[in-house]
Amino acid sequence: MEFNVKKCKVMHVGRQIDGCEYYMGGTKLEEETSKKDLGVWISADTKCSPLCRHCRYAVNKANEVLGMIETTITYKDLKMMLNLYKTSVRPHVECCVIAWSPYYKKDKEFLEKVQRRFPK
Repeated sequence: MEFNVKKCKVMHVGRQIDGCEYYMGGTKLEEETSKKDLGVWISADTKCSPLCRHCRYAVNKANEVLGMIETTITYKDLKMMLNLYKTSVRPHVECCVIAWSPYYKKDKEFLEKVQRRFPK
């Protein structure tokens, strides 16, 4: 099986391997600091830093859906709105939470803003 060298990249995970260069087919592979894998953004330092990329991605996606609900739904029945929130918004915020587990207070507050925005 032949690999497309232009699509192959390297990400150094941890501190011990920094500075190594990898080559494939005579060309040097590009380095990346973060990569999306199975729906979760992973950084090279393996930490969910404050307002990490995955948190921002999840909140932006959830806010997009909330905005769409606000603009398209005219009759806002409580039961219907709760069902829309639970099926359309919450999955974006809770997606892969076990894998990236926000432990910084800023990340948690950033995610909770979506929940506070809904009742308004």
